[in-house]
Amino acid sequence: MKNKKYKLLKKGIVYDLIGMASLAIPFVGPFLDILWAPYAAKKMLDMYPGKKGKIASVLTFIEEILPGTDIIPSFTIMWLYTFVISKEGVMDEDAKIIEVEVIQ
Repeated sequence: MKNKKYKLLKKGIVYDLIGMASLAIPFVGPFLDILWAPYAAKKMLDMYPGKKGKIASVLTFIEEILPGTDIIPSFTIMWLYTFVISKEGVMDEDAKIIEVEVIQ
């Protein structure tokens, strides 16, 4: 169970880094956010099902679509909220782990 919890953290960090990468691309980055925002929101919902996942998904979409807010690590914050702040171990069993492919 603990392994799934840390897989969620690793995946969340990767998604946060991808979301922040658009800041490094001048002029094009904000347009990439238009594509990334709905994808990130869907992944948040996949990783954290239920009411809290839906709320986090909407907040992630808003955070990714608004200019200048890409620096906020929404996936990592959700993981910290779920496993550290509210200490919900139930998410270990319910969370859907989806493999992330890194394109090289």
